[in-house]
Amino acid sequence: MNSEPRENTGNSVEDVSTSGPDKHGDRLLPEVPTGERKIEHVRLCLNEEVGSVGVTAGFEHYRFRHAALPEIDFDDIALDTTFLGINVRTPLLISSMTGGSKTTGEINMRLAEAAERRGWAFGVGSVRAAVEKEELASTFRVRERAPSIPVIANLGAVQLNYGFGLEDCLRAVDIAGADMLVLHLNGLQEVFQPEGNTRFGHLLGRIEDLCRTLDIPVGIKEVGWGIDGETAQTLLGVGVAFIDVAGAGGTSWSQVEKFRNPDPVRRAAAEAFADWGNSTAQCIVEVREAAPTCALIGSGGLQSGVDAAKAIALGADLTGFGRGLLGSAVDSVEALDRRLAQVELELRTAMFGIGARDISALKSTRRLIRV
Repeated sequence: MNSEPRENTGNSVEDVSTSGPDKHGDRLLPEVPTGERKIEHVRLCLNEEVGSVGVTAGFEHYRFRHAALPEIDFDDIALDTTFLGINVRTPLLISSMTGGSKTTGEINMRLAEAAERRGWAFGVGSVRAAVEKEELASTFRVRERAPSIPVIANLGAVQLNYGFGLEDCLRAVDIAGADMLVLHLNGLQEVFQPEGNTRFGHLLGRIEDLCRTLDIPVGIKEVGWGIDGETAQTLLGVGVAFIDVAGAGGTSWSQVEKFRNPDPVRRAAAEAFADWGNSTAQCIVEVREAAPTCALIGSGGLQSGVDAAKAIALGADLTGFGRGLLGSAVDSVEALDRRLAQVELELRTAMFGIGARDISALKSTRRLIRV
């Protein structure tokens, strides 16, 4: 619950226990729809076309110039780095996705255990449900599964306009055993969500109050439409400690909520926003230009370790992966481990291909060009 470097150490609604998800291959998602929001979000992300349409994450506009003579040994390439004073073995993050039910709690635990094994940072989904219902807290209690990595608790920023205060935020952090808190901005999702909360007015002052009083870092993330440089400057000016751009090009939450909303007008209107948002690559560039020393996470539509390398070369400190890991996490422990290992290998190979021995060298490379 603090930002000191860590040493590596290698109860519920209808019994929402997360003590024993299968370790060897069982799928975690029920075969039939349950109607429960958190589970249906996962199901829709896996089974429906919920990606952005007509907008990409933007990494295809950048290429690395290959270095035929890298002058380094592949085995000497180091992925370790720090984020807000916490040592991590990779610059990779499993982005906030889920929790709040027995099934999604099991997914959370599987993701947390994999992150711990491989040295990724880990973000839980919105902890609001557990703050409001103690019986759901076990679905977010990931710290014992991930004792040495950075853990990020997560709440919707708009909840500060609906009665959430310092004690609620502290409760969310305590439940997850988190080192930091991220508040997500998801205005368009709330418009199209049947249960949506859309009072985003006068929110900046409440964010500032929280940043000034909470004794751990508070960050801000989008959920798939991106944070631009101007917005980042405004947020950093009120004490926000880090920005996760969460740009367009990956999951579109207006598309996800379209499938859940019973109102035909809102379902039809959601289609107009399938191409909405600021691309992830452009957001990273803008935020880094606006705030050269800002702690910055690049997420939103990353597909590979090569995308992660590009994001870091553009200015990100950590790079986040979300829906692209979800299918593997649901399938099995082994599938998830393979997917994380693949991303790491792709990142390390991209670094080898440009002669970058470590993350510092990747950040300062001149071998990334816009095409």
